Amino acid sequence: MGGLVYYSSATGNTARLVARLGMPAARIPIRPADPMPVPGGPFVLICPTYADGNGRGAVPKQVIRFLNDPGMRGLLRGVIGCGNRNFGAFFGHAGAVIAQKCGVPCLTRVELAGTEADLARLRAGLTTFWREPCLTA
Repeated sequence: MGGLVYYSSATGNTARLVARLGMPAARIPIRPADPMPVPGGPFVLICPTYADGNGRGAVPKQVIRFLNDPGMRGLLRGVIGCGNRNFGAFFGHAGAVIAQKCGVPCLTRVELAGTEADLARLRAGLTTFWREPCLTA
């Protein structure tokens, strides 16, 4: 099975989601001075959305920095967008932006730290995803 890499701001919703998933994961740091994680192989990125009312700025700068490294980007196999449904059409928009720019699937979207149903769906979906051959590789 592949790995998880995630970004979580100081609010910690995405960090709580990942902790509750109970799967090994590496965190992209909040502070630019901190070292970036180095995935040991293919990974799925879990990324919250930070967009204005027009969808601009959806992907956090640290995630952009991480994905600007061709080695990291080359291991990306899928993305899960997180956010708040209050964003309306831009709920989980970072997932769609990253998927389009990196040519990988946006696997799903999750609100805030997720519900128990979200966690069960994510665990099952990730297990299936890593078993299936990835056409984007």
